[in-house]
Amino acid sequence: MNVFLLSLFLALLWAGLFGTADWAVMLFGFVIGFVLLRWIGGPLKFARVPLRIPQALGLVIFLFYELILSSVRVARDVVAIRPRRRPGIVGIPLEVESDAGIMLLANLITLTPGSLSLVVSRDRRTLYVHGMFVEDPEAFRSSIKQGFERLLLRLLGR
Repeated sequence: MNVFLLSLFLALLWAGLFGTADWAVMLFGFVIGFVLLRWIGGPLKFARVPLRIPQALGLVIFLFYELILSSVRVARDVVAIRPRRRPGIVGIPLEVESDAGIMLLANLITLTPGSLSLVVSRDRRTLYVHGMFVEDPEAFRSSIKQGFERLLLRLLGR
């Protein structure tokens, strides 16, 4: 039953991404979600998934907030007469340990305009990020750790 509900949730997200409530789009999203969830069902332990929906929603809301904020900042700098960008590369020490967690964190960072995940160190303890506005490297590092990484750790149950 949990796989069915999660597939329904994924179908709604799929339809939202396409911006339509067409039954064919929702059915396709449901089928794809259901097949994928059944295929990877063992590693996910579906009994815990519904308990993580509030954390997932919190992460999505934070992502949208960061997307809007960083988009405005980049757009303002692009049209400014005197740009205020101070690019830099900052190493972010990671608390996330799993490959999937590191990949998700890197992608969340890269999705926000003005930042780009570059590489993970060989020991998988540091993620190097290029930022367009790195006035203070420690503040930049802290914003990622207290934002995306903290919410991601909650989602992963840590």
